[in-house]
Amino acid sequence: MADRDNRVIIVTGASRGLGRTIALRFGLAGARVVINYLERHQDAVAVADSITRQGGDALAVQADVRQGTEVDAMIDAALKRWGTVDVLVNNAGITRDGLAVRMPEQDWDDVLSTNLTGPFHGIRAVSRTMMRQRSGHIISLASLSGMQGRAGQANYSAAKAGLVGLTRATAKELGGFNIKVNAVLPGFLETEMGNSVSRSVLDRIIGENALGRSSTREEAAEFIYHLSLMHHVSGQVFNLDSRIP
Repeated sequence: MADRDNRVIIVTGASRGLGRTIALRFGLAGARVVINYLERHQDAVAVADSITRQGGDALAVQADVRQGTEVDAMIDAALKRWGTVDVLVNNAGITRDGLAVRMPEQDWDDVLSTNLTGPFHGIRAVSRTMMRQRSGHIISLASLSGMQGRAGQANYSAAKAGLVGLTRATAKELGGFNIKVNAVLPGFLETEMGNSVSRSVLDRIIGENALGRSSTREEAAEFIYHLSLMHHVSGQVFNLDSRIP
């Protein structure tokens, strides 16, 4: 039997969707996982319970990633319980689609603060611990929309493009401390957020894939888990579907 994964993992937005699947994948390996959530307390507790039943350890922590003080408190909760943080997965994200010319400023602010400022708060908070221990891995969920731009998603595309830049900049800043920083483009997934798009948009996205199909949460989570184990990869952006940037 393979050795148990004893690392401490924080997954933001882990009460549902891809975040939930990522958290469960780390838990399956025996890791200790912080299940971050904003509003869905019972869902987060259910994820934590599932991890515990399969042999890992988990802690559900409410924190709004848009608020730096709340992210700091979440990191402190993990440190108080386990003494370290080894991996941060910046997964929490939202969409507020609409044409830029008619986009309410609040929709712009909400998407940028969740999808870009949120990961910045997480990176800044965990870096303090990771720099002291001279190890760690930060993985952020970006999007092909941030690489290509997509009509009707100016806010989302801008946030995800910024996240790629944030990943590459912090990879250079933190590399000397043996901290890896990477981004993953998981592709279109059948999640609550993904299923909010219209049938015509879904057909167009699938049609853009050379393989003619969308990605799966399980494939993305498996890739992220194995990426987190790699010691010599940093500052990279990995596209997990068959669309060509």
